[in-house]
Amino acid sequence: MKKALVAYFSASGVTAKLAGRLAGAIGADLYEIAPETPYTKADLDWRDRQSRSSVEMNDRSSRPAIGSAPADVASFDVVFVGFPIWWYREPSIIDTFLESYDFAGKTVVPFATSGSSGMGDSSKIMQELVPGAVVEEGKRFPASASESELKKWAKGFLA
Repeated sequence: MKKALVAYFSASGVTAKLAGRLAGAIGADLYEIAPETPYTKADLDWRDRQSRSSVEMNDRSSRPAIGSAPADVASFDVVFVGFPIWWYREPSIIDTFLESYDFAGKTVVPFATSGSSGMGDSSKIMQELVPGAVVEEGKRFPASASESELKKWAKGFLA
């Protein structure tokens, strides 16, 4: 069985809970992609064009700084990367994470939370950021996804 890491960014705690269930279900290590400057409620107001999240998502070159200790990505075969869907794709801090490590030879599996939005172009964008890795098609889960549902989905990437 391949060694797995579940790395995630969570703005409100929803993705954190899902990532924790996934890591528990598959016996993976868990790593939080924490922003250097935490997001406030005002920062996350997608209706405000001047909010921090809106500004970041409108600038494809935006790379918010990560405040958590470096991840030990090198020792894993499969990296599940979790995030909330923002503007039909992964938040810019996920791009920062992907560009911070060498994923060559690894499998990257996106997973997301969202009230209604799909994965959009997340997998395609992420593939461009990790040359030499294979980025699988991502999946959006409801916040209530069970450990057994997550395990059933993830096991295909770990064989």
